[in-house]
Amino acid sequence: MSTSLPRDDDALGAVADRVLEMLAGRAEAAVTVTHLSEGLTRFANSFIHQNVGDEHVSVTFDVVLGGRSASASASGTGDDALARLVDAALAAASVQPVDRDWAGLAPPAPVAFGPHDSWDPATATAGPAERADLVAAFVAAGEGLEAAGYCETSAERSVFANSAGQRAVSAVTKAAIDGIQRCEGSDGVGSILAGRLAELDGEAAGRRAAGSARRGEDPVELPPGRYEVVLEPRCVAYMLDFLTVYGFNARAVQESRSYVRLGERQMDRALSIWDDVTDARQPGPAFDAEGTPKQRTSLVQEGRSVGLAHDRRTAAKAGPGVSGSGHAVPGGAASGPVARNLFLDGAERAPIETLVGGVRRGLLVKDFWYARVLDPKTLVVTGLTRNGVFLIEDGQVGRAVGNLRFTQSPVSAFGPGRVLGVGDDATLAPGGLHLAWHHTPSLRLAGWNFTGNASG
Repeated sequence: MSTSLPRDDDALGAVADRVLEMLAGRAEAAVTVTHLSEGLTRFANSFIHQNVGDEHVSVTFDVVLGGRSASASASGTGDDALARLVDAALAAASVQPVDRDWAGLAPPAPVAFGPHDSWDPATATAGPAERADLVAAFVAAGEGLEAAGYCETSAERSVFANSAGQRAVSAVTKAAIDGIQRCEGSDGVGSILAGRLAELDGEAAGRRAAGSARRGEDPVELPPGRYEVVLEPRCVAYMLDFLTVYGFNARAVQESRSYVRLGERQMDRALSIWDDVTDARQPGPAFDAEGTPKQRTSLVQEGRSVGLAHDRRTAAKAGPGVSGSGHAVPGGAASGPVARNLFLDGAERAPIETLVGGVRRGLLVKDFWYARVLDPKTLVVTGLTRNGVFLIEDGQVGRAVGNLRFTQSPVSAFGPGRVLGVGDDATLAPGGLHLAWHHTPSLRLAGWNFTGNASG
């Protein structure tokens, strides 16, 4: 790896300062300088087959010139590369139409938590050997089953500065092990996601995957229909990406593309949803793409839609009393703000055994994949199950079921009177659009619409 890359906060901040100095007051501007180091260990057929390491620095520059805005980015941090970045952004802005939604630069404001609260040095310096140990534990837990998956670590430091005087620093580490165990005709999944490598347990993840795989042998076929379900955390987190991108996105609401109706109880009283990167259980950067400090934002309180993810543009359009909530994302001028650190929970929680025990006849679903939105306004989503579906009869988990296609709106499935139980097993799991990790429990729902098997 290069030894010339700026890595610490002071060095990254010096790059940001040089960019603003080169601008010399010719326009309003904001710059983010990020150092990212990633390590990925892949395994298949129970053997590690690839180790990948990447380290780079990126510079993102946003400029507004006479009401015309443009963005540019670069990977070089030398003076020549930075000068080209500034010139490219100014040239692009000069030929753009006036940006009538421009809401000004983020003013100076402190972040809500320390810049290194999400930083773990051991994770930041972890190498292939540490990841290999976790993979070995995952594989061994299968006791002869065929394992595949990955273990990854990442460390990201960012410095933001703008010409209005806002300056913010953030440092985040993440770690994950995610894999399957496979036996004849059946896969089981096990994963742990965290902000620190020490929180990963390869053996526990592998054991969970192996247990599900063995239980899934010789599946039966079920006819399409609406079944009561217990969705495990991976399924719930998968749906949350759709809920936030197409729903609690203030731009989508302002353009009447969203299902959200503020003030109405659109979900069951058992559910509350909020976004909070300041919570230690959710690793993430301290500020958004505009430099606005992130803050806890309630979206659903006891089923009632109460809030939206805002950036500066949508907040200005919403009127007095509304401010950016720290949810601006790159490219958000077109797509709108997105909440990326969601929690879903309920006031009353029960073990998953209790959720299953209340089901007379239904399905336990471990995982979703390959889902797409059919109707953004009602948020009807179609996708497939994978890595384990099991029949529940008289409160007992029984035979495995072949994978099914579903066509269902999670808004409807989570609606009033439809949530029959909330699990006490909340954990981080990946969202379905691969945008974020969300902290979610299992849910027992009155119905989920399955429209065919995996091939139809």
